[in-house]
Amino acid sequence: MAVMAKLKNNKQKLSYISVPSQIIHSLSSSSLQSLLLSPKKPSRNANWFFNTSRRPRFWLSVLFLFSLFGMLRLGFNLDPLLPFSHNPCLIGQVQTLFPKKEPVVQMGLGANGENAGVEAEDGEETEFWKQPDGLGYRPCLDFSDEYLRSSEAIVQNRRRYMMVVVSGGVNQQRNQIVDAVVIARILGAALVVPILQVNVIWGDESEFSDIFDLEHFKKVLANDVRIVSSLPSTHLMSRPVEEKRTPLHVTPQWIRQRYLKRLNKEGVLLLRGLDSRLSKDLPSDLQKLRCKVAFHALRFAPPILEIGDKIAERMRAKGSYLALHLRLEKDVWVRTGCLPGLRLEYDEIINNERKLRPELLTGRSNMTYHDRKLAGFCPLNALEVMRLLKALGAPWDTRIYWAGGPPFGGEEALLPLTREFPYFYNKNDLALPGELEPFADRASVLAAIDYVVSENSDVFMPSHGGNMGHAIQGHRAYAGHKKYITPNKRQMLPYFLNSSLPESEFNRIIKELHHDSLGQPEFRTSKVGRDVTKYPIPECMCNDTHT
Repeated sequence: MAVMAKLKNNKQKLSYISVPSQIIHSLSSSSLQSLLLSPKKPSRNANWFFNTSRRPRFWLSVLFLFSLFGMLRLGFNLDPLLPFSHNPCLIGQVQTLFPKKEPVVQMGLGANGENAGVEAEDGEETEFWKQPDGLGYRPCLDFSDEYLRSSEAIVQNRRRYMMVVVSGGVNQQRNQIVDAVVIARILGAALVVPILQVNVIWGDESEFSDIFDLEHFKKVLANDVRIVSSLPSTHLMSRPVEEKRTPLHVTPQWIRQRYLKRLNKEGVLLLRGLDSRLSKDLPSDLQKLRCKVAFHALRFAPPILEIGDKIAERMRAKGSYLALHLRLEKDVWVRTGCLPGLRLEYDEIINNERKLRPELLTGRSNMTYHDRKLAGFCPLNALEVMRLLKALGAPWDTRIYWAGGPPFGGEEALLPLTREFPYFYNKNDLALPGELEPFADRASVLAAIDYVVSENSDVFMPSHGGNMGHAIQGHRAYAGHKKYITPNKRQMLPYFLNSSLPESEFNRIIKELHHDSLGQPEFRTSKVGRDVTKYPIPECMCNDTHT
C-alpha cells in the first residue's frame, strides 16, 4: 500500500512511501488521514512537551515515525524471490500457485521476521545439508586404443544411416537418444537427428533442437558417431529397414546380425519403440559412450538453461535448498494402481478411471492397493514426504523447490507439506511475469526446466521412481555425488502405519533406514542389469585406488 504526500517545490511532485499492510489495517481512516498532516512547529514555551503530549496529533506523529522506521527496515530485507513490482501497491501480492498463503510466507520471511533458508546453528538441522563422501571418484572416460582406431572409419562412412523415432516425456526421450547413439556406433552408421514423436498425453510438438543444444550434441560426439540433420539426397529414395519393436535387452551381437547386412543393402535403418531395449551390460567402451552422451552431449537448449539457472539462483538467494520431485498427478495414481490418500471421493475417481481404462495399469494387477503400498510400489503422498523429511532432520525453514505436474486434489493434496514447510515454491511461483510464456503448452520443455533447477539443488529427493529420478541420480553421482535421498519405502512404511511409535523413536528408525541412501557412491557391479547412466561407477568414474 502507498501513502501519497504532496511537496510544494514550485512544481508539484509525488513521492511514494511503502507501508506494510499490517500497519495500515491497524489504523482507522481518521488516523490514516491524520498521518498525511504535517505537525506544527514546536513552541518555545517551557511547558510545550506537557501541553503537546496531551494532544492526539502528537501521538499519531510518533506512530508515523515508528511506522516509517519499520517500513524502511522491511524494505531492506525483502526476499529476493519476490519479483520486482513497478507498482508499490502490489508488493507482497505475488501470484503463486496457492494465493491463500500468508504474505510473509510468500516473501520468505519467518514468523519472527528472520530470513528463511539460513542454516540453523543446531547440529541436527545442519546435518541435513551435509553432502555424502564421494570417496574421490571423478569422471573417467578413457576409451580403448581399439575404439579410437575404429572411430575414424565410422565417422567418415557415407553409406549407412540410421533414423530413430523417440517417444514419451523428456527424460524417457533422453534414454532412447542415448541408446540410439550407441546402436549407431555398433552399426558404424551416421545418426540422423532423432525425431521426437508428438506426445499424445501432453500434446507437445517440440523438436530436438527445442529441447537440446543440437550443435553441442554434434560437436561432443564428432569423434564417436557422425550426426547429420537429415538424410542426404543420395538416400532419400531408399527403402528403409524398419523395426517397430526391438526386443528387450538386445546385445551388440544381436544388433549386427539383425541389421548390418540389410543396412548395407538399403542404406537406411529406421527404429521405433526403442525404450529400454538395449542391454544395460555392454562392453566397456560402449558403456563409456553411454555416459558421454548422457552427461556431456545431451545438454539442454540455451533458453531452457537460461530460465532454469535464473530460477535456481532465486531459490539459492537465501541459502541451501531442497528439490523435491513429487509424483502426485492423476495419471500416476491410475497407472500405479495406488490411491492418493485424500478424501473418499478422490479414491472413487481414481478407481473408476482405472476400471474404464484397465490398460493404463502398468503391472501387478493381481495385487491389492494395500499390498502395493507395503511393497513400495506406490508414490509417497504429501503427508508421507513431510514425515520423512522431518525424521531426516530437515529444518522447518527449509526452502523447497517442487518439480512435477499439478497434483491430483490441488492445494489440498499438498497441505501436509506446506503447513510444516511453508517455504514451498515451483517454477510458476518464481518466474517473473511472462518468463514462462514462450514455453506454454510445451510439457517437455517445462519438465526440462524442472530438471535444471533440481540438478542445481543442494539436496534432491523423489517421491517415487521414474525416468527423471533415475537420470538425476546418475547426474548427481557423476557431478561428485551430490546428496540424493532415496526413500526406502518398503522398509519404512510399516513404521509410518504404527501410530503408537513415539516420534523420537520413529525419527531414529527412519534415519537408520536411510543411512546408506543419501547419494553415496554405489558400484554398478553390485547392481547387474542396471543402467550405467544411473550407476556410473566403475565404468565411467574412477579414483586413485580404482581405475
